[in-house]
Amino acid sequence: MPLQVVIVPIVKKDTDRASVNEAVDKLHVALKEAGIRVKIDGNDLKTPGWRYNYWELKGVPVRVEVGPRDVEQGACVLARRDVPGKEGKQMGVSMEPSAFVATVKDLLQDVQESLLAAATAFRDENIVDVTSYDELKAAVAEGKWARGGWAGSDDQEKQIKEETQATLRCFPFEQPAGPHTCFMTGQPAAEVAIFAKSY
Repeated sequence: MPLQVVIVPIVKKDTDRASVNEAVDKLHVALKEAGIRVKIDGNDLKTPGWRYNYWELKGVPVRVEVGPRDVEQGACVLARRDVPGKEGKQMGVSMEPSAFVATVKDLLQDVQESLLAAATAFRDENIVDVTSYDELKAAVAEGKWARGGWAGSDDQEKQIKEETQATLRCFPFEQPAGPHTCFMTGQPAAEVAIFAKSY
């Protein structure tokens, strides 16, 4: 299962190591007990910035930063992957276990909802309803996904692929209200299909 949270301890002096690691271990245990998939990245050979970037590229949605000043204040920093820069950071998050876990759970839910909304909007903006083969060709040429009634043969599907490089991607679970007419044959179609180029 993919990680949900990575904790990055920030230690500049050896005298701070014990207190930072103790705080990080407590946060790690609290998240584990709450069923959150979490990892500590205590790699001192890499800078904190390098580690932040590494885990962002891996797709971990939430990063926890803990340094000596955070330990003194009993607070840490949370950063969300989907909102870069300072806008995506929450400073002064309590390290008290129950409050910390609740904040992380809320943030994970918020990240999920944000990513889903963005993906759904992208999908909806890129689907073009087509009623003819020419409309499909135009939609595919623009990089869009063509949705239309489909009752074509395997040979017609191959023709579309050869002429447009688009393939039948899926028959959506949520079918638009019918009746539908196949954009290739003009015959009645039981369902619509989506054609698009693969990336």
